[in-house]
Amino acid sequence: MDNILLTLPEYRALVEQAPILIWRANTDSLCNYFNERWLAFRGRTLEQEYGNGWAEGVHPDDFDRCLKIYLDSFNNREIFEMEYRLMRYDGVYRWIFDKGVPYYNDNGEFAGYIGSCIDVTERVDAQEALRLKLENELRVLKGIIPICMYCKKIRDDKESWQQLEAYITEHSEALFSHGVCPSCYEKYKKSTR
Repeated sequence: MDNILLTLPEYRALVEQAPILIWRANTDSLCNYFNERWLAFRGRTLEQEYGNGWAEGVHPDDFDRCLKIYLDSFNNREIFEMEYRLMRYDGVYRWIFDKGVPYYNDNGEFAGYIGSCIDVTERVDAQEALRLKLENELRVLKGIIPICMYCKKIRDDKESWQQLEAYITEHSEALFSHGVCPSCYEKYKKSTR
C-alpha cells in the first residue's frame, strides 16, 4: 500500500472543504479558528466570529445551557456534545449538533479544544413532529371512556352510543380484525349442540 501522507495544502483543503463546520478554541476557551464552511454558514468573517463573537449567533433560549456545557467540559478537559440553535447567514436559526474534544500539543500539554458541527435541523424537526403526533394520539385516547357493561357500546361526546370498533376507529388509526377467543368458541360450540 502506498504511503498516504497528505501535504500541508491537502490538509488545509481537507479541513476547509469538509462538509462539516469546524472550530478551535485556545487555552483561554476563546475561539481562534473557524473553517470556511463555518464562515459560509454564518455569513460572517473570521474576525467577527473570533473569541466569543460566534456566540452572538446562538439562540437566546439555548445560550446559557450551551455556555455551561462548554465551560464545564473545558474546565474538566472532557469531550462534550450538545445541540443548540445557531443563526445561519440568512437569519434563520438551524439546529446544530456540536462535538468538542480537548487537544494537546506535541509535548502533551493541553492546547485547547477542537470541535465539529453538523446541521441536524431536519432530524430535530422530524422528532418534534413525531412527539406532537404521539401526544395528540395519547390525548385522544386518554381519559375515562363511558362504556356499557353489557353490550360494550361507548357513549361519545354527543351522548349517542357507538359500537366499540366504530368509536376506536373514529378516534384513532387502529384497524380491527375479528376472531373468536377460545372461551367464546367453547360457549358457541355448546350452544350449537
